[in-house]
Amino acid sequence: MKKSMIALALVSAFAAPSAFAQAGAPAASEHTLTGNLGLFSSYRFRGIDQTFGKPALQGGFDYSHASGFYAGNWNSNVSESAGYPNGNLEMDFYGGYKFAIGDVGLDVGALYYYYPGTQMAGFANPKTGKVNGSGHVDNGEVYVGASWKFLSLKYSYAVTDYFSMPDTDGSSYLDLSANYDLGDGWGINGHVGHLWFKNFSVGTDATRGSYTDWKLGVTKDVSGYVFGLSYIDTNAEGSCSAGNPGFYGITYAGKCKDLGRATAVLSVSKSF
Repeated sequence: MKKSMIALALVSAFAAPSAFAQAGAPAASEHTLTGNLGLFSSYRFRGIDQTFGKPALQGGFDYSHASGFYAGNWNSNVSESAGYPNGNLEMDFYGGYKFAIGDVGLDVGALYYYYPGTQMAGFANPKTGKVNGSGHVDNGEVYVGASWKFLSLKYSYAVTDYFSMPDTDGSSYLDLSANYDLGDGWGINGHVGHLWFKNFSVGTDATRGSYTDWKLGVTKDVSGYVFGLSYIDTNAEGSCSAGNPGFYGITYAGKCKDLGRATAVLSVSKSF
């Protein structure tokens, strides 16, 4: 009995300071704001070259609330020669809601791609003949995603003409990705995606916009700086042959590039 009383007194003596410390500790904030900045040897969006083989500086900010709602902005330089006439900047604005059911994370949201300064009025869809009346390049999508451990799956649906290509609203993209932590700062990642380009899905190489892309990469975290190396490739029609041009074979200033060609991308990025 005495030993029990002594033990109880000792437990009370050690527990009391902890209780007071917890009571005096500030409550965790419901709001989180983060940023990111990165330098890439090339910018590939869904496997397609956006900088005509040149480097890209990218960065943005993300806000999230404890309830699951989030919003953000991300930016990158792009090349006029990669399909953005008179433009050199991409600005993405997005927002959505994330929640979990057991071990599965779910995400629904919307994203708007904006390219200030671009001029694209008068471009005609070679399959339907519809002419673009807008003077700028943009794209609006809604998406739904799911994640489980190191795997994620995301489906995006264009609610506007896909990057201002006339008669292409309803285009969609499916993305299956994996990011696996190897420990000691090392990680590997992989991805395969497919674009269903509405009204550019079948036909000659010159009007075939649908394709599949894939990526395999490795990363290393060094004091918060993440260094990466990725191999990216697609089966997009990008022939530069004058007799059989591919939809993703772009000629600029007399030089033609296959925007879906295989490439290696080096990068360094940091979150803060």
